Amino acid sequence: MTAQALQPGNLIKQAVLLLASFLALVPTIYMVVTALKSDEEYAIDKLGFPQAPVMENFRSVLVDSPFVNWMLNSAILVAGSVVLSTAISVLGAYAIATMAFRGRATLLAVSTSLMAVPPVVMIVPLFVLYTRLGMVSTYSGAILIYAGLITPFSVYLLTTFFRTVPRELYEAAHIDGAGQFTILMKVVLPLSLPALVTLVVVNSLYVWNDLLIAIIFLQDDAKRTLMAGISVFSGRYNNQVPLTMAGMVIASMPMFILYVLFQKQFIRGLMSGAIK
Repeated sequence: MTAQALQPGNLIKQAVLLLASFLALVPTIYMVVTALKSDEEYAIDKLGFPQAPVMENFRSVLVDSPFVNWMLNSAILVAGSVVLSTAISVLGAYAIATMAFRGRATLLAVSTSLMAVPPVVMIVPLFVLYTRLGMVSTYSGAILIYAGLITPFSVYLLTTFFRTVPRELYEAAHIDGAGQFTILMKVVLPLSLPALVTLVVVNSLYVWNDLLIAIIFLQDDAKRTLMAGISVFSGRYNNQVPLTMAGMVIASMPMFILYVLFQKQFIRGLMSGAIK
């Protein structure tokens, strides 16, 4: 440890950060520890670590309940909505960031302002519209809703990043005879990988954890998503807390793995645009 790190001010900052990290991890630690207990051990000791960790709760969740089907339904919605939103956002953000046309600033302002609109205020008109179109309890209908909800943030983030790409790169590509689409695909997108990874992780997490849209627009039990299924699962096994916690652990793993795999790109994407 360097002398600078041992200074009182730095030690206080590190202590605060360690405390904040510990407080943030307490619910996760409790969830994992409880999932490894039997019902009998949990009844005796609710807060302690398990004496003999058991895996039966995880087997019961995966085998004795439609948990895998719920996860597949959520994965379909995440993949469809994130791919659709990213494709639209890339094209829109590139146009706003690089092309000069009337109303460009207004278009970005309107798109950004949609981030402040809570999804709950759109539930009634969307449900009436979807009922008339016959799109309730369909994957395509839910994917369109999720894509619409995450696109404003995606456009804002990508526009901010595209504006940090040096103008000389655009000019050099134009001189070489490249068109706008070629510049986007071969120059801008390769440089935008950190921002795109950040976008995919954040939007995937939003769709994966959503409950409101899933309950209202996917009423068919066969198309129930993970969060909607967990709400039913926890109610059915209310007295079996370790079993419920095992379900929560399994539900958290896909997004945890996604973040771990793309952690470096995710952090670089968050910092992109902060300094030029």
